[in-house]
Order: sequence, then C-alpha cells, then structure tokens
Amino acid sequence: MGKNEIGYKEIRKNQEINGLIERGNDVLKALGYTEHSRKHAAKVAERAGSILEKLDFGHREVELARIAGYMHDIGNSINRHNHALNGALLAHQILKDLNMPLNDMLTVVTAIGHHDEETGTAVDTVSAAVILADKTDVRRNRVQNQVIAGFDIHDRVNYAALASTIELRENKKIIQMNLELDDSMCSVMDYFEIFLQRMMMCKRAAEVLGCRFKLVANGNKLC
Repeated sequence: MGKNEIGYKEIRKNQEINGLIERGNDVLKALGYTEHSRKHAAKVAERAGSILEKLDFGHREVELARIAGYMHDIGNSINRHNHALNGALLAHQILKDLNMPLNDMLTVVTAIGHHDEETGTAVDTVSAAVILADKTDVRRNRVQNQVIAGFDIHDRVNYAALASTIELRENKKIIQMNLELDDSMCSVMDYFEIFLQRMMMCKRAAEVLGCRFKLVANGNKLC
C-alpha cells in the first residue's frame, strides 16, 4: 500500500468501528431486526471484494469495497432510519481521523451512503459491489427472534433461506444469486415479493459492473 493508504485489516481491528457495528446490532436486535453484527459486516466485506477481484478490477478498488462493506451498517448505532446516511457521516469522520486519502475516503463514504434500497443506488464500482454483497447475505442464522410463532414476513423469509451463494460467470458477464429456500416457511414468490426492491437494486448494481443479474431460487429462474 502507498503512503497513508488504510487497509481492510486495519479497519477490521478498529475499536471504534467495531463498537459502532455491535451497538447497531444491539439496537436492531431490540427492535426485532435481523443480525447486523461483525459477522455480517465481514461477510459483506469479503463478498464485495471478491466480486470486484473476480471481475479484474484494481487492487485498490477491491480493498475499498472491503472497507466500505465492513463499515456499511455503522449508522444503525444512531437509528435504523436513515442509517445509510448517518453511517456515511460517521465513516467520513473516522476515516478523516485515520488520514485516509481524500479520494479513497469519498469512495467509501459514497458506497455506505448508497447501500440502502430506500435512499440509494449503485453509482460506481465500489458501491455496486457493496450493494450486491449486502443484499445477497440472506441466511437463517441472521434471524435474531427466537420465537418462530412471533416471526413477521421478513423473519420467515430469512429463516427459510437454507443457503445463499453468489456465482460469477465472468465470461458471460453474469452475476447470479443462487438461493435455496425451505418452502414450508415461505414460497419462492413470498421471497420475490418481499425483496423485489432489493433484487432490482442488485440488477442495477450488476449493470454498473458491466454484468447482468440473475436470481435462481430452488432451481427456478426468477429474473
């Protein structure tokens, strides 16, 4: 790395960032939302970096995608509402204090500020990778409500997700989400209805990366 270049390993060890992530997860758990802990942060970071790496983007873009992916949910520590925008402001100050180069900092802040489907969209390669990584992290163990009888539709859909993987077919420029659902918990159409906005966000993100997005659930191609 060059002078003052902040790496993903350094970010992942940062006490303030980790504190914000865990506080945000505590808030969401109290409100009945799915898990947004450091486990989710690390999974999004690694997947975002892997997407750009497999598509032959530069090393620095890969590293910034990992950093933005790890930090993307820190705004939940303030409030679930506007968490992407709050997270971007928090990240700006933290990264400024760490003396991250301006252009790198702005790239990370932009990606964090645009990762939520209600207020954002993919605007560059890093934000696109973070969106794809975040919106495809659907799995049973993210459900924090332990009482199945008390599940809302989002809990049921997440609990029904037995496996979720991203497949990159670089030669055909396709990014495909493969989802295995327990249809005793929810149907494929339930998933598509609940997460339609997120899947459309992934479609746009794939296009920014010069690819097409496909969703396959229980062997059925949905888009």
